[in-house]
Amino acid sequence: MADDHAAPASLLAPFDGAPPPAPAWFDATVAIEPERSTIEVLGTSIELLTWGEVGKPGLLFLHGNGAHADWWSFIAPYFAADWRIAAISWAGMGDSGWREAYSAETFAAEAFAAVEAAQLEVGGHKPIFVGHSFGGFPTLYCAARHAERLRGAILVDTSIQPPEKRWKGPPPRSGFGTKVYPTLEEALARFRLAPPQACENLYIADFIARRSLKEVEGGWTWKFDPAIWQRFSMPDLGLLLTEIACPAALMWGERSGLMHAETLDYMVAQMPKDVLRLPIPDADHHVMIDQPLAFTAGLRGLLAAWA
Repeated sequence: MADDHAAPASLLAPFDGAPPPAPAWFDATVAIEPERSTIEVLGTSIELLTWGEVGKPGLLFLHGNGAHADWWSFIAPYFAADWRIAAISWAGMGDSGWREAYSAETFAAEAFAAVEAAQLEVGGHKPIFVGHSFGGFPTLYCAARHAERLRGAILVDTSIQPPEKRWKGPPPRSGFGTKVYPTLEEALARFRLAPPQACENLYIADFIARRSLKEVEGGWTWKFDPAIWQRFSMPDLGLLLTEIACPAALMWGERSGLMHAETLDYMVAQMPKDVLRLPIPDADHHVMIDQPLAFTAGLRGLLAAWA
């Protein structure tokens, strides 16, 4: 996600608004454009991207906090030969509308509305959800409370702390995310990953950053709702871990600052014993940015286990 309050070092400023050079695999993958549409869910417009043929097994990608559906545009095409794929931008993020209040129930409604609109179940299979970071929270909720509707659920670097160390909510941050930058170049220079981490694949950071911004009067600003965390509610996540009732897997970056041994031990102890586990080497929290091809290969392996 973009975060004006993250680490001071700029990822993209050295390029002065020009895209960093990208390898051929990346250019070829993002050239496979999704079909773009919007759907109405509980009175809010939700951005929907789709790839692959209707009738093939369904796969729904769900992004993290402050991100958007195009975080999957360099991953999803690798699965399009065998899957019908969809990705959404959650309400309050990307090109989706904002809500007065956000909850597990509204996010679940958005996910299942995408399943219907993208026709992920036409082939006779229930869909598989893949949720990164915050996107793993609604994925977990669906795996626990709507398990009968899922073929499987994969949490990607979704951190759920032991109760005594659990996050108590954000402090008030007046004006967070609302600053307008006079030029696109200046806005791109302010893009950070949150939580802060190094980024070797700057061509991916640039691709994501350009799609995280919108042009407004006076310049450019971030697309996400800056007040989302002040208007958000979710059931006890630790309890939801114990209630997983469909095939599930946990992926994480081996260097992730959010997936310490204590956190992993707690999550694994709470989950059903048959939940698959897959660490991605040489990856931080943003696994698909740090190791996109290793992430893709690992995900293919997990999906093959449920074929």
